[in-house]
Amino acid sequence: MNDVTLEVRNLSTHFETRAGTVRAVDDISFSVSRGRVLGLVGESGSGKSVTGFSIIGLVDPPGRIAGGQILFQGRDITQLPERELRSLRGNRIAMIFQDPMMTLNPVLRIDTQMIETVLAHAKVSHEEARTRARDALGMVGIPSPDERLKAYPHQFSGGMRQRVAIAIALLHRPDLIVADEPTTALDVTIQAQILAEVQKLARDNGTALIWITHDLSVVAGLADEIAVMYAGRIVESGTVADVLDRPLHPYTHGLIGSVPSRNRRGTKLRQIPGMTPSLLNLPGGCAFRTRCARADAACEQDPPTTEPVAGHALRCFHPQLEVVA
Repeated sequence: MNDVTLEVRNLSTHFETRAGTVRAVDDISFSVSRGRVLGLVGESGSGKSVTGFSIIGLVDPPGRIAGGQILFQGRDITQLPERELRSLRGNRIAMIFQDPMMTLNPVLRIDTQMIETVLAHAKVSHEEARTRARDALGMVGIPSPDERLKAYPHQFSGGMRQRVAIAIALLHRPDLIVADEPTTALDVTIQAQILAEVQKLARDNGTALIWITHDLSVVAGLADEIAVMYAGRIVESGTVADVLDRPLHPYTHGLIGSVPSRNRRGTKLRQIPGMTPSLLNLPGGCAFRTRCARADAACEQDPPTTEPVAGHALRCFHPQLEVVA
């Protein structure tokens, strides 16, 4: 039995604009297996969210998948007609958005929205659908779920709306969940509760999870593998222990070094110099070379993907081999 739930091969997603082609995702490959959690990390604008939208088939014009394959349980879902993709989306593949109002309809009660979600993919009674909805709300820590089912989205706080959106994603126990920074608006107590719940879901039900975030502390405690994105490309990937304890790419070093807790008290915060380049005007060769202290003439060429350590891949001519302090 093949345990790989999702395999992305050489995926490219482009946006055609008047100013030119934006290569939001540029030739990336990764996989995630049953019961495993992949952390997709990087600065804002690195292509993480577009990767998630590409997987679930929600890239709208002028965006398009320009190349590559997205294999879900062995089927290339980029070739599926919209009707078949819709039957997978929300059922076997779910997405949790950063903004819960992308999931919730502001003029419908929570019970209406959750029950419709259940009945769209499962042949169960209305009462059974309501029971599933109530249990899902309780699962994400919403008190008095029977009462809250009768409420409208505007009667919830932002954090409570996000918990409802997460509950909707969990309704069908999907095989794959793509989570786009879903706990950013939540307090740390609820965040820890939801992280524990999704870990349990992955472990008990074999759900594969892609967790998109810029928060390395969340990835460190949640994920099994990690992929670091920069300017539309994966520049380093491997197990969480390998990448966070023994990072090789200068960009990964910079991300880890800029975490406030890693700086000595009273010293200036370390940061990566410069800004992420415009995806309309990327420098030739390695896109990180304009911000990298190790860059030289070789970096004007496109670095190939290598695996200096088994299972630890990166795109860099000058990896940093020293251990992070």
